[in-house]
Amino acid sequence: MLRLDRPPPVAALPHGVTKRPALRLTAGAIQPVDPSVADEVPVALVYNGLSHVVMMASPRDLEALALGFSLSEGILGSADELLDLRLTRSAAGIEIDLRITQRRFAGLKDRRRNLAGRTGCGLCGVESLAEALRAVPEIRSDLVVSRKAIDRAVAGLAPLQPLNRAAGSLHAAAWADPSGAILALAEDIGRHNALDKLIGSLAAATRPSGFLVLTSRCSYELAAKAAMLNVPILVAISAPTGLALDLARQAGLTVVALARSDSVTVYTHPARIAELAGPPS
Repeated sequence: MLRLDRPPPVAALPHGVTKRPALRLTAGAIQPVDPSVADEVPVALVYNGLSHVVMMASPRDLEALALGFSLSEGILGSADELLDLRLTRSAAGIEIDLRITQRRFAGLKDRRRNLAGRTGCGLCGVESLAEALRAVPEIRSDLVVSRKAIDRAVAGLAPLQPLNRAAGSLHAAAWADPSGAILALAEDIGRHNALDKLIGSLAAATRPSGFLVLTSRCSYELAAKAAMLNVPILVAISAPTGLALDLARQAGLTVVALARSDSVTVYTHPARIAELAGPPS
C-alpha cells in the first residue's frame, strides 16, 4: 500500500519551500513523489505591545513585510518612525514586535481595526463599510513609460522568482525602472504580502523612479496600497476589478493589466504610456 506519511527527503531548497510526500496518478500508474510546496505560517504584528493583525505569509523577508505593511496601511508615514523591530518564533507561528513613535501609536489606537488573514481579500475583519473603502491621496508623477518597458519588466519576472519556480504557488511584486529593468522583487503566498515586502525592502533607501509589476490580479486593496505610496503606474499580469479601477481613476493611478507578450490593456490614465500620451501641448 502506498503511504503519504513517510518523512520528506532532505533537499537543497530555498527558504520558504519544503518537500511533501504525495501520490501522482497517471494513465495506468501510481507514483510516489515529493513535490515542493510553499511554506505558510501565521505572522502576528504587535505595535508597542498591542496586537494588531495576524496574517498568513511565507516565512521569509518578514522584517520587510512588517515595515511595508505599516507604510502601505498608513500606520507609519516614513520608515524612520519605526524605532525597533524584533521577531520571535514559536510552534504557533512568528510574532513581530514593532516599537513605533508615540504619535503614530496614538493614531493607530484611534482607528484600530481587528484585521485577520490578508492572503485572500485584504479586507477581512474590517468593522464597517466605511472602513473598507478608504480615502487615498492623489498621485503626483510625470513618469511616462513605453510598451517596450512594460514587456521587458513582465518578461523579467520569472527568472527572479526562485520560490515560485520551486513550488509554483507564490505571487511576486516587483519594482521596475522606466526602461523596464527590475530593480527589486519580493515573493509571498499572498499578493498583498508580496507587495508589502517589496515596499518594506525599498523603504530603507530613496525609491528610484519606476513602476510596479504584479503577478496577480489588480484588486482594490493593491491599488489602494500603490496610491498610498504615490506609485504612478501599476502593471498586473491578470485582470483588474471594477472597484480597483474606480479608485485608480480617482487617485490618478495608471492601471495596465492583462499584460501579455502580444498585448497589454490600459484601463486608467493612459497618458503615462508613451504610445498613448499624444503630442505635447
